[in-house]
Amino acid sequence: MRSSLGAVLTLATIAFSSGCTALPRSGPDPHAVEANATVKAFSAAGNRAGIDYALVDINKAVLAGLPKSESPSLSTGFNGGSNMPPPVMLGVGDVVQVSVFEAQSGGLFIPADAGARPGNYITLPNQTIGRDGTLSVPYANKVKAAGRPVDAVQLDIADRLANRAIEPQVVISTVISRSMGASVLGDVKQAKKIELSPAGERIIDVISEAGGLSVPKEEATVTLQRRGRSVTVAYRTLSERPQENIYVQPGDTIFVDRNRRTFLAFGLTGESGRFDFDGPNLSLGEALAKAGGLLDDKAEPQSVLLYRIADRDFLRNIGLDVSRFGAGDVPVIFRANLRDPAAFFAVQQFPMQDKDVIYVSTADAVELVKFLAILNSVTASTRDIASSHDAWRD
Repeated sequence: MRSSLGAVLTLATIAFSSGCTALPRSGPDPHAVEANATVKAFSAAGNRAGIDYALVDINKAVLAGLPKSESPSLSTGFNGGSNMPPPVMLGVGDVVQVSVFEAQSGGLFIPADAGARPGNYITLPNQTIGRDGTLSVPYANKVKAAGRPVDAVQLDIADRLANRAIEPQVVISTVISRSMGASVLGDVKQAKKIELSPAGERIIDVISEAGGLSVPKEEATVTLQRRGRSVTVAYRTLSERPQENIYVQPGDTIFVDRNRRTFLAFGLTGESGRFDFDGPNLSLGEALAKAGGLLDDKAEPQSVLLYRIADRDFLRNIGLDVSRFGAGDVPVIFRANLRDPAAFFAVQQFPMQDKDVIYVSTADAVELVKFLAILNSVTASTRDIASSHDAWRD
């Protein structure tokens, strides 16, 4: 039995010295992460998932090479820097009322015996601007109205009547506006088409008129579609940068969507799970704090890993050979060594991206404790067997 105990100890020691791969842990061994990395000329043969990845240490050079994110802009994308309300135009489908004034009776519209009338004018029946974009006015024929300001159409009609009426003046009143509208859809409390006023409404105004957001503002995005083009910005951008809260134009469609930006945290953090960004920007340092930080009695600070699909141009710019990867983006494990005091500055400058995965490895000392616990259990069982055997022989 003594020889059996020695054999057990020998086998256990060999198992531990070979990497402790049989010991329980919450994720990959940091040594295996480096050994299986495709970059640095390491072979990917041990990569059991069959996915080649690059291993990149977060340092000054990597931070300097991070692409500068350019947020989409509504002000430059649509208005070209202009911040004026759109002009009021007539459009197809509008119902209008045309009134013609003459300087005195006896003209084209006002009979000579109308001296007792309250005003020298007539009001034509309401009419809808047709698909051809015109209005019909007696003795002026069809007048182009759609896409023109009210003042311009009034002057046009008056000019056409000048040879028949006595100093005619024309007033056009909009009874129902169908062309000066914008639609608000998506995650608002009451999706609707909103009629725009001559004063002009901004994007937040029409969202408010639709009942406001039905999702948290930190997760809301706003997409503006105009004349076949669309730009998406975060809702917070509209409130934090007033120049982005541009005027809505007739025919615009505004979509409000919920964009829940999250990351996952596993391993030796205070809390594992899925976490929301809760803001437009989040650094790796802040993400670690949201996950409860590192467990100081178990975590390995020099092996904080962040999994991400990264742009190959960025990797090429920081000096990595990406020729061994196929076309498209590259799977990357970014590694932060928090045993280095300067690394805390680095993780505060390293931005998180949606759906990133953080993993904090287990310290080697903890693996040794696990091994010793297993070894103690094995030896205790062996001693019990040996004692039982000795007692039986006696």
